[in-house]
Amino acid sequence: MKKISFIMMIGIISLFFAGLFIIQLSEGSWKSSKSVSIMDEPRKDTALSINEDNLTKKSLSSTNLLNEVTYYNEQDKQWVLIWSDEFDSVQLHRSKWQKENWAAEKNNELQFYRPENVTVDDGFLKLISKKEMYDDREYTSGAIHSKEKFSFLYGKVEMRAKLPKGQGIFPAFWMMPDVNDRWLPEIDIMEMLGHKPNESWMVLHWLDEKGELSTVSQSYIGENFADGFHTFGIEWTPEKVSWFIDGVKRFETTTYIPTEDMYLYLNTAIGGNWPGTPDETTTFPQYFEVDYVRVYQQNGAEI
Repeated sequence: MKKISFIMMIGIISLFFAGLFIIQLSEGSWKSSKSVSIMDEPRKDTALSINEDNLTKKSLSSTNLLNEVTYYNEQDKQWVLIWSDEFDSVQLHRSKWQKENWAAEKNNELQFYRPENVTVDDGFLKLISKKEMYDDREYTSGAIHSKEKFSFLYGKVEMRAKLPKGQGIFPAFWMMPDVNDRWLPEIDIMEMLGHKPNESWMVLHWLDEKGELSTVSQSYIGENFADGFHTFGIEWTPEKVSWFIDGVKRFETTTYIPTEDMYLYLNTAIGGNWPGTPDETTTFPQYFEVDYVRVYQQNGAEI
């Protein structure tokens, strides 16, 4: 009996070091909870965990976790990362973004967009707004876009950012068609009036059949978006546009759906018809800090 137990123990240890492929089915949408073990590559331990949120394949060693790859479950499996900027370089990627260099003329805004007001530092993009005279403007600010560098039709977009604040400060993350003769339709993923830093606006503009401007919009009041980092994003499909803040759906529309390639735009405007003019309570400089911008697309969708 002791000899048989010893042989069984040796066999178990051998299986462990030969490598196990472990499938764990958790309770939830899978309606099961059990483990199945099969042989994988020798000398490599791999765990495949399945639950209602995702399916993750992990290569394991006896001391640490290596090479984690995440696949999505039935709900999210179609989304694939196709483009991103983590802002981990020493300067802005010229292959991905163009810095603006002009005096904003629409909406009675007061800033001059200068390339010098766009920096990448310590893993963050920073759009800097200053009170300074430049080319007859009292303020300067920063703006970047991906026009003629990256555009896409349908997808999932997310930005993680800490927003600037103050009367007359107007940060925005939005999308426009990648053409030269018009700016509509426009998807505003995030707009915030600096004097209301706990309110984010989600907006869609387009021209109706009569050529008149139409808009659907909704605001979300939550935490102070200037006090810490938050995520702002959309899911854009042929059927609907849905807005997300901190991973939670806050607004959705099926009224009008853009059907052409669109590019990304990030900026901080100063003054204008909607935010109003800065006053004595507004402090400078102000920083629009971005941790990352990521774009996902469904399998088979157009880029």
